[in-house]
Amino acid sequence: MSIQHVYGAQHPPFDPLLHGTLLKATPKVPTTPVKAKRVSTFQEFESNTSDAWDAGEDDDELLAMAAESLNTEVVMETANRVLRNHSQRQERHKLQEAPGPEQKPKPLAEPHLVPSGDLRLVKSVSESHTSCPAESASDSVPLQRSQSLPHSATVALGGTSDSSTLGSSVLSEREAFRLDKFKQLLAGPNTDLEELRKLSWSGIPKPVRPITWKLLSGYLPANVDRRPATLQRKQKEYFAFIEHYYDSRNDEAHQDTYRQIHIDIPRMSPEALILQPKVTEIFERILFIWAIRHPASGYVQGINDLVTPFFVVFICEYIEQEDVDAADVSRVPADVLRNVEADTYWCMSKLLDGIQDNYTFAQPGIQMKVKMLEELVSRIDEQVHRHLEQHEVRYLQFAFRWMNNLLMREVPLRCTVRLWDTYQSEPEGFSRFHLYVCAAFLVRWRKEILEERDFQELLLFLQNLPTAQWGDEDISLLLAEAYRLKFAFADAPNHYKK
Repeated sequence: MSIQHVYGAQHPPFDPLLHGTLLKATPKVPTTPVKAKRVSTFQEFESNTSDAWDAGEDDDELLAMAAESLNTEVVMETANRVLRNHSQRQERHKLQEAPGPEQKPKPLAEPHLVPSGDLRLVKSVSESHTSCPAESASDSVPLQRSQSLPHSATVALGGTSDSSTLGSSVLSEREAFRLDKFKQLLAGPNTDLEELRKLSWSGIPKPVRPITWKLLSGYLPANVDRRPATLQRKQKEYFAFIEHYYDSRNDEAHQDTYRQIHIDIPRMSPEALILQPKVTEIFERILFIWAIRHPASGYVQGINDLVTPFFVVFICEYIEQEDVDAADVSRVPADVLRNVEADTYWCMSKLLDGIQDNYTFAQPGIQMKVKMLEELVSRIDEQVHRHLEQHEVRYLQFAFRWMNNLLMREVPLRCTVRLWDTYQSEPEGFSRFHLYVCAAFLVRWRKEILEERDFQELLLFLQNLPTAQWGDEDISLLLAEAYRLKFAFADAPNHYKK
């Protein structure tokens, strides 16, 4: 069997500065027409929900909506319920802080429900209390257009979890409850994958994450009885590839590919894990075999990063250390490592099957997604978009890496794992939904972006965003913003469909 020429090492990631003519030759994408029947603008939508995204106990209920195709009535009913719950918590918090033991708590007002035909959300109780009389007297007046994401969400995305808002016992009970729901769902003879996606959207508990990822990626079947045979067959198949192909890495036809992989792996993070000899060898085999079996793209820088989350999640089953970044893989039995390697290869392959045009010659998938991001941001936050244009910052100069590495170089590994919980729960999560996450991610930094008045400083900031201290809450709020964008701009990428 002849092996076709492998692209990738010969064609590294697309460089917009070196391939300017390629971009000029691309036909201009028409602007998405605005629907005439749309009742409200996105700015009205975001203004009405500006305080409804604090982390709280309704996360699961709200975020589960993203796993379904919902009609307007269902969305509005859920949103109103979230507004009521949030407003009641805010009111209780204010009453607890109010001085004077004799002060009697006021009854909580319920926000007016919105008719199903109106897409606008009413203001929450906490917001209406601070409104001026003129505003409250004219409910029918359209809200002013805002140029940014809701203020409360913007602030929250940059902060850390406030442990004072929820006691550790409450968190533990909630986590235990969620874990129990996952175990019950996974214990059945045939796992309901749709229910699993809904449950996984707002995060997967660590103990069940490996099996859940394998199911959501399509690597394992829903039927419990078929799983052992499937695992055995796929693991055997992978190591047959190793035996058949891996010795060819030093052949003239493939040595450039293998050399590029060998160079890229030490640049990956977390270094303490990746630079362990056994891990390095595993990554080299996975990437080389994938490149040989996918000659249309071959190996391209950026694919190497996509191995790490799967490997880390699967190896965590066998490592007691909480900090897997510094885990000693040499203590893991050899047969376990072999199984983790095979599972990682197949799950990574499933992911890449959906985004392979990101890595074919000249990486057209990424170029298209960057154009889509540019149009989306121009509609979400025109001021940020104009600021980037004014300072001649091109989206390809910072967003190329966001698409190429799926934000893995922008956020800590722990955040990537949480992000991928949702991506694997979303239809086209790693391609279509990732676009909305990138848009929310960019506009999250609007204040800092608008303060930068120099091209070099602005680009440097966008290429080195301060996310080192981010955690699960930051990612959860980012995902909530991305889902709001998806709901508000459901028609945005339609004209890019093939």
